[in-house]
Amino acid sequence: MMFELTVISDWLYFAIRWLHVITAIAWIGSSFYFIALDLGLNRNIQGPADGEEWQVHGGGFYHIQKYLVAPDAMPEHLTWFKWESYATWLSGFAMMVVVYYLGADMFLIDPRVADLVAWQAICISIGSLAAVWVIYDLLCKSKFGNDNTRLMIALYVLLIVLAYAYTQVFSGRATMLHLGAITATIMSGNVFFIIMPNQRIVVADLKAGRKPDPKYGKIAKQRSTHNNYLTLPVIFLMLSNHYPLAFAVEYNWVIASLIFLMGVTIRHYFNSLHARLGNPHWTWGATAIIFVIVMWVSTLGREPDVDPVAMTPTAKRFASAEGFDEVHAIVMGRCSMCHSEEPFYEGMLWAPKGVKLDNELRIATAARDIYLQAGITHAMPPGNRTLIEPEERAKIVEWYRKAAPSLW
Repeated sequence: MMFELTVISDWLYFAIRWLHVITAIAWIGSSFYFIALDLGLNRNIQGPADGEEWQVHGGGFYHIQKYLVAPDAMPEHLTWFKWESYATWLSGFAMMVVVYYLGADMFLIDPRVADLVAWQAICISIGSLAAVWVIYDLLCKSKFGNDNTRLMIALYVLLIVLAYAYTQVFSGRATMLHLGAITATIMSGNVFFIIMPNQRIVVADLKAGRKPDPKYGKIAKQRSTHNNYLTLPVIFLMLSNHYPLAFAVEYNWVIASLIFLMGVTIRHYFNSLHARLGNPHWTWGATAIIFVIVMWVSTLGREPDVDPVAMTPTAKRFASAEGFDEVHAIVMGRCSMCHSEEPFYEGMLWAPKGVKLDNELRIATAARDIYLQAGITHAMPPGNRTLIEPEERAKIVEWYRKAAPSLW
């Protein structure tokens, strides 16, 4: 039954991804809502509140007030918005562990980029997540961070440098994913380490009858503003691993840097709109121009991949397993017309999702995906366009299961 771990792990990955999407929707949705609410408040009101807003939804009317520092007394019922952020980061990190750490040979490491073993790549991954958060946090707390515009420009430069650095150690797919993970770590770190603790201090002051210090709200507001502009790029980066033109190109780090700019232009439009500061249509033109540049950059510097000289231990296991020669012939005949360096299937310009199966090394390296996509399921080829026979699928399954028992 050991081979069933492959199926179990794939369902586990699916469940974690499902959870991650659900929590991300909850976090991003609440973030967008409160940003729009805060910017659109009517501040021409009497009383201690800084602003108010009337809203209608679901057949009812809502009257919302905001206090710039805190109300005079602690409310009896107080709702906190924090678990959406925590659950999104935790589920996202769990996905990294299941896919990129446990499958490091396949997704994290590219021997053509850097000759790393799994533990080295994982240490670089975890270390960079922690290091960038510390650098960012120190910048925010320093005098340099007193100018928020200057601080955001520095953060942008830091992310670009990091994007290029990742291309020197990881695969293209892992580069984009890690850049997204870094961005998400900054965002969730802002909530966990700064915004929530500051709000707890204010709540504690209210309970003790003390007047809260407004500096805590100011600090939290700065971090919330950063999260506002980072939200759209992090979504793109997390989706990018499904699109080879985003990750499997020479200048993927340039694409990432341009996407951060698009996040700024799009959010600026909606922020201005919600704050009733006009309708800056120029942002849509700027966004469209940047996106055209992104498409152009994806076509630059494209050269044929050069395979590493040696197989990974996992690939060797599958290449030496009984039945590999037959599977190699099946894949070459049924899959490689699309999944190759230069696809010759009509209308196919590049390998779908960057997966290439046109030699023994690539087939052995992708054994797990071949087993899942064309062995125990009929996902590939799409619509069975190449007429793969049931007997051929059975041979793929048999080959994989003979090699899989000693694997995770």
